[in-house]
Amino acid sequence: MIKVFGHTSPDTDSTGSPIIWAWYLNEVRKTPAVAVLQGEPNTEAAWMLTRWNLDKPEIIADVAAGDKCVIVDTNNPAELPASLADADVIEIIDHHLLAGGIKTRAPINITIRPLACTATIMYDLIGDDMARAPEGIKGAMLTCILSDTLEFRSPTTTAHDRAVAEKLAADLGVNITEFAADMFAAKSDVSAFGDDALLRMDSKEYELGGKKLRVSVLETTAPQVLLDRKAALMAAMPAVAAADGADEVLLFIVDILREEATLLVPNDFVKQVAERSFAATVTGDTVVLPGVMSRKKQIIPVLAV
Repeated sequence: MIKVFGHTSPDTDSTGSPIIWAWYLNEVRKTPAVAVLQGEPNTEAAWMLTRWNLDKPEIIADVAAGDKCVIVDTNNPAELPASLADADVIEIIDHHLLAGGIKTRAPINITIRPLACTATIMYDLIGDDMARAPEGIKGAMLTCILSDTLEFRSPTTTAHDRAVAEKLAADLGVNITEFAADMFAAKSDVSAFGDDALLRMDSKEYELGGKKLRVSVLETTAPQVLLDRKAALMAAMPAVAAADGADEVLLFIVDILREEATLLVPNDFVKQVAERSFAATVTGDTVVLPGVMSRKKQIIPVLAV
């Protein structure tokens, strides 16, 4: 049985894409496969599962020696199971930069394309067999694409991502604007999550100037709800960083509707990073960064000390 999984702290794409590809392996390639997750899905991903009547995949803590694995929506070893080197990786499908560090036992299929969403790549790879896809698979694809593109607002969006999303929406009879509004409302409801969980909910590890960073992004249509928790979030950062083997946590609150990010500035190091990375002037414990929405394209590549 092939295990299909994405990165830790699974967002919508890392929840939906394993489900999509496991369906394809089972139904088209006739190869037994199962989607699994490395952690609880975020609120938007959980909404997607309910909306399209999809079962939540099993959550795994690690893989075992000899497990056949397909990795989707990442190729970064820091976001993958600790025992991956003992498993048998047979395929990678991703839309992030090539991180390096994964060693396989034999040549494998690797598809990494400069698109906004892994689900868009899968749509292309599945090709004519998409005609066989049930509503839930098409719905997961649409949700993943609208999530990763922030309903086409993100600078990572390509014309192809938009075209695929519009085709899926037409097939499903879905109004994209109304559907995305429901998605983002679910994404913005973080009332059930503690401060530690929010700091880890959508985060990536990154090294900068000899320091290990946890770069966290919270996308929302209700940023004030998060900003009202600013003091508690900043107070939780040192313990989260220490527990995760990081030096600092950078938290960007992305306002989907205003198309801007607010970076929390708990100390002089983060202030320096903000000023040198974004040509910003920091005068308090937050700084607004107009137009910044994408960690992959507008945050990680420009970070400097």
